[in-house]
Amino acid sequence: MKKTPPHYNVLCSLDIGTTKIVTAIAEPTDENGLRLLGIGCVPSRGLRRGVVINLEQTTEDIERSLQEAEHIAGCSVHAAFVGIAGEHVRSINSRGAIPISKIRGEPTGEVAPNDVERVVDAARAILLPMDRRILHVLPQEYIVDSERGIRSPVGMAGVRLEASVHIVTCAVSSAQNIMTCCKRAGLAVQELVLEPLASAESVLTDDEKELGVVLVDFGGGTTDVAVFQNSVIRHSAVVGCGGDYITRDIAVGLRTSVDAAERIKIEHGAAHQRVIEQNEFLEIPGVGGREPRVMSRSMLVSIIAPRVEEILSLARDELIRSRSLDNIGAGAVITGGGASMPGMTEIAEEIFAMPVRIGAPQEGAPGDDLALGPKFATAVGLLRYANQRRHKGHGDGTPRRAWRLHSPARIKDWFQGAF
Repeated sequence: MKKTPPHYNVLCSLDIGTTKIVTAIAEPTDENGLRLLGIGCVPSRGLRRGVVINLEQTTEDIERSLQEAEHIAGCSVHAAFVGIAGEHVRSINSRGAIPISKIRGEPTGEVAPNDVERVVDAARAILLPMDRRILHVLPQEYIVDSERGIRSPVGMAGVRLEASVHIVTCAVSSAQNIMTCCKRAGLAVQELVLEPLASAESVLTDDEKELGVVLVDFGGGTTDVAVFQNSVIRHSAVVGCGGDYITRDIAVGLRTSVDAAERIKIEHGAAHQRVIEQNEFLEIPGVGGREPRVMSRSMLVSIIAPRVEEILSLARDELIRSRSLDNIGAGAVITGGGASMPGMTEIAEEIFAMPVRIGAPQEGAPGDDLALGPKFATAVGLLRYANQRRHKGHGDGTPRRAWRLHSPARIKDWFQGAF
């Protein structure tokens, strides 16, 4: 007799990157946490620097990633929280102010929830070109009269209410192309989310956000930077180069194919000479039928290290220009696919002149303590972001049709085979 499959609330995230597309499916737990059910990860072939340049190819890659995640999770999903990044993303800090409605007979008023909404709307009233749209409006602090640093002003007495917000904008065409690819792949976009904002949800601690921390998301096409202080985002920016530049430098420097260069980077690459043995050697495949060659690993690192230093220096210069490096008490956290390279911590500490750690999500396979690598930070962070929105009533993670759950042993076997 065929059993009727149970219904569950599940959440789905989609990280559409330059080098990979990741779909993650999770089930919220009673403790407001997440139980990761499955992940699909496939190479991305239709993007450049985070921007879709081939709709058909990107759609096909999304479908493959989605099918892989659904097969492992044992469920069908039809909507997802989708990450967005790229050089087209811009951010600005803005401020708005409104008078607080006075209570009859009183010289001051009391801040009501609708006052908070009105002052945020006033802060987001910035002039934008027709080809751009607002992605996020993130409150930083509220000011009631002269009292600063207020996080929740509702109920406070005053005459004037101000709000400082961080506004993130993106190109309309880039956002629309992502949504079109998702729609063609059978996924509705519940919300577009800035990728470093999502990554922060999975790799940063509350203490780090409070003390002040720099997040560097080292991706394939771009490197995203975000600064948090007093538990709110203060600055975000995009550096228009990432791991792809390193791969192409290796291909040119070692005279090998791009695919071989990517494999060599992943298997043997390092960002600092200090972390390798000087007498290590590796085989370099030839191009066009040429014989493979043997080369020292030190030579490979001499190609990688200058490019990593350049990318991180561009990120540092951006932070210096925006005056975002003041009062960073917790140091920096590097995540993304590039963060897995040995020596990244050492070279980043030299460039940023502060303590650095590698950030990876903590959610693992059900019934196992297996942790995912930094390249899954955005996908897992999107799930955590979606779960927060769900609790606030802004998201609905309910799947459109029933599904069955595979055994934890099967999921564990898949994770061990994949990572």
